[in-house]
Amino acid sequence: MTGVEWLVEAFDCDPVALRDQGRLEELLAAMSLDLPLHPVRPALWHRFPGEGGITGLCLLAESHFACHTFPEHRSMTINLFCCKPRPEWDFQDQLSRRFEAGLVTVRRLERDYAMAGALA
Repeated sequence: MTGVEWLVEAFDCDPVALRDQGRLEELLAAMSLDLPLHPVRPALWHRFPGEGGITGLCLLAESHFACHTFPEHRSMTINLFCCKPRPEWDFQDQLSRRFEAGLVTVRRLERDYAMAGALA
């Protein structure tokens, strides 16, 4: 069994967009459709008071999606883990269009569980 995990950071985002839960829900819906992902339950969202950001978590049949927005720093982070391989997704384009991100970094980690047995 293999899997893939994406660690994504977006910088120089629009702070208003980072406080918009609807945009985050649309992002998760687009990822779910494109990759495809299967939420087990609706995502949980926590909005921090005042000018704070949003934290979201969604349990997937494939594993999980988590995101955190930091409007005060004009940034957001995403962690997506899937226990089976998935196609690449254009985080750069999606986050630029949806949150006006100026810079997006993506780290893709391959998870090979067969390797764990070889090390035992």
